[in-house]
Parts: sequence; structure tokens; C-alpha cells
Amino acid sequence: MSLRMFVAVMPPLEVVEDLAEFVEPRRERDSPLRWSSQEQWHLTLAFLPAVADRDLDELVERLAEVAGRRNEFELRLQGAGSFPNPAQGKVLWMGVAGDTAPLERLSASSRSAAVRAGVEVDGSKFRPHLTLARASRPMELTRWLRVFELYSGPSWQVDEIALIQSQPGHGGSRYTVHEVFPLGVGPREQAG
Repeated sequence: MSLRMFVAVMPPLEVVEDLAEFVEPRRERDSPLRWSSQEQWHLTLAFLPAVADRDLDELVERLAEVAGRRNEFELRLQGAGSFPNPAQGKVLWMGVAGDTAPLERLSASSRSAAVRAGVEVDGSKFRPHLTLARASRPMELTRWLRVFELYSGPSWQVDEIALIQSQPGHGGSRYTVHEVFPLGVGPREQAG
């Protein structure tokens, strides 16, 4: 059996609440967009579509090593974008500002750790973002971008990463945190 998982940075509650206050009055109930719930907001570092049970322990060990070698850094949610482009958008997302270089290194290290653990990693180029909404078919998202580009959230100290299991279902995926890895704390210190 295999698990659908991802490695992510989870914004703290105060950051999520600030963004939710900005998003909520702008959500259109009859919009063709399916809005992500704030409980699912995260920054994906590595998407792992099929983690075999036999590889899970080694993946956890390697991610603990990656996190232990990284220092805390500061981020904030700012700006917006869409995939694949504003004219044919299927995903509306919030951008990231602050110390993005450590975030990119953390993504590369997390992907490398997964590969060394024998886990397949989605090959998409890393583009730090938090998904706000999805469309079932491509649509013009420019007006949404103009609104969400104005947002600049509070800064926070990224001090951990998480390995999360994603279970697809009707009405969206359900996320379960499998393990949390503090940054700057070696595997032995985590266990103690």
C-alpha cells in the first residue's frame, strides 16, 4: 500500500486568521472557484504521490536530518498568482515574500531526502505558494489577481516542516499531519 503525502510549511494560526479575514469577504458564494478551507492552507515543499509503507521510516529519518540542518527563517504571505496563467487559470494562489532563499533550499533538500529514501517526488518546479482556490475548468482570473495582489500578511518565523498525508475524497482532500520536524534540531534531540 502507498500513501499520498507532501512535505510542507504550515503557517501559524495568527497568519492563517489574518489571511482568512482578507479572503472571506471576497469569496463569491456562486463563483466557479472552489475555495480551499483555511485548515488546508500550506506551502508545499515536496509532493510525494506514492510513499510505500516500507519507505516511510527512512523518509521520516531523512526529513528529520534535513530539518535539523536548517535554521529558522522569516516569511510572509504577499501577492498572488495563478496556474498556469491568468487568462486560463485553474489555480488561484497567494505568494510568499521574505527569506525565500532558505525556503527554496528547504524544498530542494526535502525533495532530495525523499529520493534518497526511495520515494517518488513530483517533478514540478518549486514555486512557493498557498492555494486559495481551484477551478474545474480554465477561466479568466485577472480580476481575482488584482484583489489578492493587494494582500500583505504578517511575518512569521518558520521553525518547522511537516510531513502530511493527503486522503482524496468527495468535497476535497483531508490532510493528516504524520510528523513535524523542528528546524535546527537534530534527530537525536527531537527524540529526547
